[in-house]
Amino acid sequence: MTTARNALPGTARAQLKRVIADAAKCTRCPLYANATQTVFGEGMPGAHIMLVGEQPGDKEDIAGRPFVGPAGKLLDRALVDAGIAREDTYVTNAVKHFKNEPRGKRRIHKKPNMAEIEQCRWWLEHEIRIVKPTLLVALGSTAARTLLGREARVQKERGRVETGADGLPVFITIHPSALVRIEDDAQRHAEYRRFVADMKAVRRWRMKTAA
Repeated sequence: MTTARNALPGTARAQLKRVIADAAKCTRCPLYANATQTVFGEGMPGAHIMLVGEQPGDKEDIAGRPFVGPAGKLLDRALVDAGIAREDTYVTNAVKHFKNEPRGKRRIHKKPNMAEIEQCRWWLEHEIRIVKPTLLVALGSTAARTLLGREARVQKERGRVETGADGLPVFITIHPSALVRIEDDAQRHAEYRRFVADMKAVRRWRMKTAA
């Protein structure tokens, strides 16, 4: 169920629509040349929780939507298990183009460098300004570095709420893709439960601040 805060005037939705259209033509860094399209964030202005990952993957690059691949499906499942509706969140990435290295018929994910992250911060700042979330959730080290404005040790700071570079609270956790890569079933299930616990902590923080 969406909250009353999501029912904002059309101006915010119109602003977001304009920014998405502008981002579709972005050439601020070289990543656009090797990607299918810009993958902007998804959700409504007024969402209290903004989930920020690193960058779109192969599936997202093709679909033009964030978090629709294996990691996205795992994130959706974790949100449901934590009692958070994805439609009540805004989901995006620190970098809007898929950085990859062609290898045969496959495209292998490559981590964006700081110059690419800094160039793309422009779009994330627009999203934050328009959506006006009350809590940012950093999914992984790249998102945490972008939102905090400093290096973050995710495993050590995981579960904390820190003050971001723009003054907003930032909850730190892992990127769900880390769970996808775990081969051992028992370990993967244990780490998934821990990730759900993080999402439950996000929900509790949100409910506490709304009270």
